[in-house]
Amino acid sequence: MSVLRLGLPKGSLENTTFELFAKAGYKIEGASRSYYPTINDPEIECVLLRAQEMARYVEEGILDAGLTGLDWIQENNADVVEVAELIYGKVGRNPLRWVVAVPQDSPIQSPADLQGKRIATEAVGMTKRYLASHNVEATVEFSWGATEVKPPYLADAIVEITETGSSLRANNLRIVDTVCTTTTRFIANKEAWKDSFKRRKVERLAMMLQGVLAAEKKVALMLNIKKDNLEKVLSLLPALHKPTISSLADDPNWFAVMTIVDKDMIRDIIPDLIAVGAEGLVEYTLNKIFF
Repeated sequence: MSVLRLGLPKGSLENTTFELFAKAGYKIEGASRSYYPTINDPEIECVLLRAQEMARYVEEGILDAGLTGLDWIQENNADVVEVAELIYGKVGRNPLRWVVAVPQDSPIQSPADLQGKRIATEAVGMTKRYLASHNVEATVEFSWGATEVKPPYLADAIVEITETGSSLRANNLRIVDTVCTTTTRFIANKEAWKDSFKRRKVERLAMMLQGVLAAEKKVALMLNIKKDNLEKVLSLLPALHKPTISSLADDPNWFAVMTIVDKDMIRDIIPDLIAVGAEGLVEYTLNKIFF
């Protein structure tokens, strides 16, 4: 039987990734005891790896596909197929940033001020390219971890990834500049991509994961409205395409309306709908959306 060898990120994205897969219908178990967890799909074999290494193993064909950040694809200069962008992080659903950070009282205020300084980071190649783009020469040292604690004694500045900036603030650091913005990418090995089974498997899996992420930003809304007020309701309602409208079975003067709304809009739109006569409003969450 053909099998897809899939790499999943070990570390900060691990739990979030497993939750995302579960919502997509793929249950992963045994990760706490092994780097080879099981998944409820006999055509997939999972391996847990650090995101930093993923692109290299996919490029070499040791893995057929995997999830890693655009930053690590670029850091490893990996020649892989980027199948899909999956925007999610450890605590949120926003792109992550690699930033230059320094102590709050540091005189460094701009990239030019890094000239001749010592910079600690896990992303050495990325940082060197960033410095070169600003015509700055500095010493860039690889950091094995706990990078935030190195300034000011072990480094003048750091280049570190952040989602909310809370860890940097907790270590009395401030952001000077953004080096790059990154999101999670579903990548595939180029030879595996030529294999019809593996490509179909990857494409279907990517579709389900994207459907889950798309649904997290939306809610469904149902309501009843009198015929005389229908146009008022429709003028207020956004939709993926157009709202679904149907007559109520027991009264042709009333209609049921169903639509999909951005989650952030719902608190403003429900009072407006009630104000124009909407009744029986029901909001419910969505599992997946496919455009």
